[in-house]
Amino acid sequence: MGERRCRYCQQDFQPSKFQPRQAVCGGAECQRKRRTNYHREKITADPEYREVCRDSRRKWRASHPDYWKEYRGNHPAAVERNRQRQKLRDRKRWLRNLANNNSALDLKHSAAQVWLVGPGAAHLANNNSAPAQIWVIEALPARPASPA
Repeated sequence: MGERRCRYCQQDFQPSKFQPRQAVCGGAECQRKRRTNYHREKITADPEYREVCRDSRRKWRASHPDYWKEYRGNHPAAVERNRQRQKLRDRKRWLRNLANNNSALDLKHSAAQVWLVGPGAAHLANNNSAPAQIWVIEALPARPASPA
């Protein structure tokens, strides 16, 4: 048998004589990717396999009820990182809902220019309402001509 090129690392390898259709080299990282892709495709295509995987996770969680409590107690940095990321996810969700909110006052018909200022204003599709600071700057009236 001739050499083949691994679909993951693109290196040439000699396929096993026991697996003539081998398409992936024996490298640990390539084998991990092969198994992950197989699992993902199998879950998508086979409802019974998907059910077995779901039940397996459910059984593990039932037999280890305090796992996450212990993990959070032993990894405070992970807890803080998750807290910060959750705040960001909540903020994005809130902005997505706000972008579709058309019940706000239409600022486009205002005589003054309105600038929406704030970290979330750039992500809005319809800049008609935002959690932002609004600075209303009125033009000064023209000065009367001074008698000179």
